[in-house]
Order: sequence, then C-alpha cells, then structure tokens
Amino acid sequence: MTPLAIAFLPLTDSAPLIAASERGFAEAEGIALRLVRDTSWAAVRDRLVYGQVQCAHLLAPLAVAVTLGLSQTPCAIAAPFKLNDNGNALTLSSELAAALDPDPRRRVADPIATAHDFAAAIGLHRRKPIIGIVHRFSSHAMMLRYWLGYAGINPDRDVTLRVLPPSLMTQALRLGEVDGFIAGEPWSSVSVAQGIGEIAATGVNIWQRGVEKVLATRADWAEANGDQLDRLLRALDRAAAWCDDPANHDDLAALLARPEYVDQPPGLIAQALSGCMPLRQDGEPVRQSDFLVFHRGAANFPWRSQALWIYSQFVRWNMVEPSVEAERAAAGVFRSDLYRRALAGRGVAMPGASMKVEGSLKQPTPAASHEGSLTLAPDRFFDGLAFDPQNLAGYLEALRAS
Repeated sequence: MTPLAIAFLPLTDSAPLIAASERGFAEAEGIALRLVRDTSWAAVRDRLVYGQVQCAHLLAPLAVAVTLGLSQTPCAIAAPFKLNDNGNALTLSSELAAALDPDPRRRVADPIATAHDFAAAIGLHRRKPIIGIVHRFSSHAMMLRYWLGYAGINPDRDVTLRVLPPSLMTQALRLGEVDGFIAGEPWSSVSVAQGIGEIAATGVNIWQRGVEKVLATRADWAEANGDQLDRLLRALDRAAAWCDDPANHDDLAALLARPEYVDQPPGLIAQALSGCMPLRQDGEPVRQSDFLVFHRGAANFPWRSQALWIYSQFVRWNMVEPSVEAERAAAGVFRSDLYRRALAGRGVAMPGASMKVEGSLKQPTPAASHEGSLTLAPDRFFDGLAFDPQNLAGYLEALRAS
C-alpha cells in the first residue's frame, strides 16, 4: 500500500476525501490514505507548500494565488481534480438581514434585488458591515466581491472583509464580531439552527456551477509521482460519484458528523447534501437545485477557463499585476491533462475541450466526450455576463461598464 497524507478542513465539501478513505475506494487503488484535519486554510496551505502532506483539500483561488506568489512562499501548485461545485452561503445577523427583503425565500431567489438591498442597508447599519470570509483568496470571497460589485459596492471600501477559519464563523456572529459571513457548509446551517443568522444568498444563485474546492498538490510532486496521483484520482472519482448519489446521503452525513471529521449533527450536514435547507430558524426548508455538487455534469473536471476566471477577479480587484506570464501560470494550475491521463479508459465521461465560455449555458447541454455521454449543467452568472477566456480584457471592460 502507498501511504498518502492529505490535509483538509472540517467542511461538508471534504466528503470525497473522507469517503475515499472510509468507504474503501483509496484502498482498492493501493493507497493508504491519512487525512490530516486542520483549522485554517493558511495552515492547510503551509502543510502542502512545505511538504508535510502530499495533497490538500484547498480553495481553488488559493491554489492559483500560491502559484502566482500572492500568498506566502511562491510554489507551483497543480490542481488535477475538483472536489465539488458550489456549497457556500452568505449568512447575515438577524439585525442586518432585517434591512433586506423580509421574505428570505425572495432574498435567495433574487440575488440582483438582494444585492441592491444590501447596498442600501450599508448606510443604515450602525457601523460599516463586517463580513467574515474564510481566506482572502477563497471562492467565497471572489463570489462575494462579484455580487457586491454588481450593486456598486466596493468591497475594499464599503464593507470590512475579515478573515476567520470556517469553524469560528458562527461564534464570531454570535459575539457580534462580524455582521455576517460567507463560508462553506455546514456553518451557515449551524448558525441558522442556533437562531443567530439568516441565509441571504447562496453561491449556486451567484454562479450556478461555481468552482469551489480542489485536490491540490505541489506541481513537482505531481510530476515525480504520476502513478500515485493517477491511482488517487481514480479513487476520488469513485468516491465523488458515491457522495453525489442521494441514496448514500444519510450514510455520508453520519460519516461526516464523526468527531474526527466535521463534528456537527448529521441532520445539519444532510441539509446541504440534499440542497433543502431552512434560511432562518424555524423556517420552512427551501430546495435549491445543485446547491452542492460532487460529481455529476463533469463537476470534477478542472476547467482551465475556471482558473482564468479566478485570475480575472484577481486582476479586477488589484490583487495581481496583469501580465501574459501570470495569465499563463494561472491557467496552468488546473491540470485537465492529469485528470484525463488518470481516468482514460475508465468509462468516465469527460469534456473533449479544456476551456469553455463560462456562464454561457442556460440549460443542460450535451457536450463532446471521449467516453460515454456527457451533459453539462447550466452555469450562468446571476448578472447574465459570460466569461470568454480568450477575451479576458473584454470581460473586465464589460464588468467595469455594468
């Protein structure tokens, strides 16, 4: 058996890693998986960069940022497998939520109106709103910035973004240290159940198939250990499919609830798995299609165009100086070539291309696939804009004009 160590945070979207370990998928590929639970994304990043683990459950933008030298020690990162799409939510204190539409269903269903309501509420709040984010370079922070920017809110001026580990968000909201937070599940569900917050927006309604977490490894390790990586990706493909099957959700929720993993009640964890969750305490559950996706619709495929969308947001918010070299390096983080190599001949439907126009699919769309049949899910941004990775400058100009 080949020993492999993977760092992770206690989040529902760590499920494919935990299932690979606990359901025997890794063992079937000859891998002795050791999962290392950590408390912050900075700690997970450092474990990976400094070689304490071979792989990590990582924020997709953080993988790009580390490669570009924007977050601690520069290190070329390879992300050959996406662990999930979506699965996060913006939760506000009851006080701040009261300044928005009183119907939480309408808030979540209409992110455009809610963004404008939030903009109006900023000036009426007792202080500049403090919103918790899990890392400066997180998918959640990128989506929050994108959503706020649509309503004319400058996230670097009009609100305060405070970095906190996901597991501390609920406590910070209870103590009034933040007025809201955006994080992966189960932490919004925990806050709602405790009556200290209300869900005001969800990632799936900002970007229908928004990129979230990836399996990340150092690029040099990936090149030197191709056979190990291939076997790991095959195990994760089977694990992600198992996690995505509704018939397994009760078992998966019970597994994630264990103290060594997410350590929260299985009933709260199950809400995100089903996409059916209350938005405020004692509220009727609201179903959101594709709230959290582990496998279907090529969810695990590392689209290079999604890495470039992340890069476009870095440029937009002055996090990186744009250059041809930086753009090329960002696109190269998402390793579709390694994904294809590992899963070729396994009956896994995968796209024939490595890039697409993000946000252009308004309905389920058949796509060319090397094996089997593949239907891509709708991937619209809430504002209707599409991101053409071949025209990054034009996209940024359209954002400035919108």
